[in-house]
Amino acid sequence: MIKVDNLVKKYGEIAALDGVSFKLNDGEVVGVLGPNGAGKTTLLRILVAFLEPDSGKVEIDGLNINQPLLQQKIKGKIGYLPESAPLYEDMTVTEYLIFVGKMQGIKSDDIYEKLAEVIEKCGLKEKKNAEISTLSKGYRQRTGIAQALIHNPEIIILDEPTTGLDPNQRIEIRDLIMEIGKSKTVILSSHVLSEVQSTCSRVIIINKGKIAADGTPEELENKDGKNKSTIYVEVEKIGNSLLPRLETLEGVNDIKIIENRIIIISDTENDIRKDIARIIIEEEHGLLELVRKQINLEDVFIDLTKE
Repeated sequence: MIKVDNLVKKYGEIAALDGVSFKLNDGEVVGVLGPNGAGKTTLLRILVAFLEPDSGKVEIDGLNINQPLLQQKIKGKIGYLPESAPLYEDMTVTEYLIFVGKMQGIKSDDIYEKLAEVIEKCGLKEKKNAEISTLSKGYRQRTGIAQALIHNPEIIILDEPTTGLDPNQRIEIRDLIMEIGKSKTVILSSHVLSEVQSTCSRVIIINKGKIAADGTPEELENKDGKNKSTIYVEVEKIGNSLLPRLETLEGVNDIKIIENRIIIISDTENDIRKDIARIIIEEEHGLLELVRKQINLEDVFIDLTKE
């Protein structure tokens, strides 16, 4: 279990983290979302003991990561891939992974067995003897994940693991993360919402150093207990009587008007598109467009992190 208790980390007057607390159970795959500068990378660096918080603490399996005498033991439980993978380009994939394995304390008798396991798991067989400088971005990321796995840690922490990858490479890395998540606790940061939604069993949204939301993707999309949809309406003109009539419709939760566009948040149990169209036609406001979309994680993220 990972327990994060009231973490605070400041850079000058700016609070990168401001009272962040949560608990993670073994075997969870957790996505940490947030806009640029929200505190995601700072949080991950504290979790792997690369940074010390100004206050608060992190416990991993009951061990306080802030205590220097325990840090080496704790680091052995964690595999970490920073946003810029720490690869030595003049080494081959095999040479690099053996080097990292020995740095992690793997005995010489065991290193080749561990090497074979991570090369197989990370799909590196074809490139195991290739110099890292010749690898594509996708294979570099696979090598970075392999170095995080080679000592068989209980926890894998990945900072923006798909940054700079093309769509096919993103799918490959996403599938690899899902496979890893079957046997390990995984924490990853990302700004690609669709990947987090398809990969993670839990999402933590950070904004301005604070936790804005924490739950499964389904819970965040359904945060007040009702499934909702957004109805986008465009009309030629908006008269004074239109808004009061729309507000009386059953299932309407909120209405916003931006110029000639109307945004209606409604319960999905009540499909009110026919009623909306009828009212607009009766009011003679000229219906141009009416589109319904169920609220997803992206909508929640935008709502929670907008200025």
